[in-house]
Amino acid sequence: MKRSLDAVDEGELVRRVARGDRRAFDELYRRTAPWLEVRLRRRCADPDVVADVLQETYMSVWRAAASFTGDETQGSAVGWLWTIAAHRLVDAFRRRARHTQLPPVPLTETVMPAAEDEVMAARVGQELEQALALLPAEAREVLRATVLDGFSIRETSVLLGVPENTVKSRIRRARIALREALS
Repeated sequence: MKRSLDAVDEGELVRRVARGDRRAFDELYRRTAPWLEVRLRRRCADPDVVADVLQETYMSVWRAAASFTGDETQGSAVGWLWTIAAHRLVDAFRRRARHTQLPPVPLTETVMPAAEDEVMAARVGQELEQALALLPAEAREVLRATVLDGFSIRETSVLLGVPENTVKSRIRRARIALREALS
């Protein structure tokens, strides 16, 4: 029976996990955890955070395996797994930031921003939000991955399951569209 799992790709392992197959989950973990840990360590130097993110990722995989379809919009099983891990890592960073933030203590007299500055910031924010909403979903995905999540072109390519040149083209078109919308 072990031999049958050796011949199965990761997508099929995830589908078996969705049916509650513990052995398929163990095999998926055995194949992907070392690779995933290396990728997470490239983004986070804290081994405790990496260990927590790995655990949360595989717990999510166990619970959400049925949501994996394996179609071209979702990408490969490995890309799907990385997407889960990346989101868990961002969540961990946010949790850490919330816990470590102390309220600022003014050392000098507090300077309030001018009313004009507040109005301009709100206006620019609204215009940017509207411009982003007009972008195609693919362009927003690429911007989110590269700008907000800080992934490289190659990582975004794996994450979204599209070629690197497609990622670059979508970024270029999104930037042009945003520049035109905001000018």
